[in-house]
Amino acid sequence: MSTFPIHTLETAPEKSKPFLENSLKSFGMIPGLHGALAESPGLLEAYQMLHKLFTESSFNNDEQTVVWQTINVEHECHYCVPAHTGIAHMMKVDPAITEALRNKTALPTEKLQALHDFTLSMVRNRGRVSEQEQEAFYAAGYTQRQVLDIILGLSQKVISNYTNHVAETPVDAAFQKFAWQPATV
Repeated sequence: MSTFPIHTLETAPEKSKPFLENSLKSFGMIPGLHGALAESPGLLEAYQMLHKLFTESSFNNDEQTVVWQTINVEHECHYCVPAHTGIAHMMKVDPAITEALRNKTALPTEKLQALHDFTLSMVRNRGRVSEQEQEAFYAAGYTQRQVLDIILGLSQKVISNYTNHVAETPVDAAFQKFAWQPATV
């Protein structure tokens, strides 16, 4: 059992409070992840900035979801998979995309599948993707900027996924209906 606190506005370190106030304004609540991150004001600030920058990246909502959920599922994040399922619904992402990612099945388009495959290779190979993988990614219609935007999304997800692992962050009530467990082999 984790002993990491899930901070509120009242319990958070002073330097984290403005970032938790941003969370409250943006989401109408303080997500458990943000409460856990608040123990380190710098990490919470970095996470929020990376999130903002990734949502402003070259990817549309479907593609952002593919990058986020590919990483969340590969990292087996019990918190982020349901949270990003709910977020995808709010972003009007086709549920077929979300379900394919959660269940590790084929995505509905070849282009999204190429994005998933390339993102997964980036995670598994720690950024050491082959020339053939890059060529396939570009042939699917993606660019060098999007390779770098995947790294931006990956940076954000490493912060959240790893924090949720060590803090054992409880899934927020709003996302519990999207609970997820990694498939057992």
